[in-house]
Amino acid sequence: MTALSEEGKTEGKKKRDIKQLVAVIPPASQLMRREGPKVREKRIRVRLKPDIPPDELHLSPTLAKYIGVKERAELSVPGKKRMSFKAVIREGIPENEVWVNEDLMREKGVADNSLATVRGA
Repeated sequence: MTALSEEGKTEGKKKRDIKQLVAVIPPASQLMRREGPKVREKRIRVRLKPDIPPDELHLSPTLAKYIGVKERAELSVPGKKRMSFKAVIREGIPENEVWVNEDLMREKGVADNSLATVRGA
């Protein structure tokens, strides 16, 4: 008698449609979407030049456009501190390089042709 009464209870309930349940879950693209601007950065080579002022970082126009540099750029060398410079956009500089003052970088312990990350500040 108990088996019949349990069957009656399950028949009395309405089964939910799987499509209705899945419709409540948002798509992955909506979950992974970030609000606000993305911070763009690029791994580059640091070239030391003696004729560049200590507070400037010279970079190519294509690199500046890619990382979104307006006035200032941030240079981050692994194992060293982050450094902020005034960004100067110049033609003739390779896209995968930035040029900075030789004396300042040697003082900070950064050698010529070192790998670093540059981003807009």
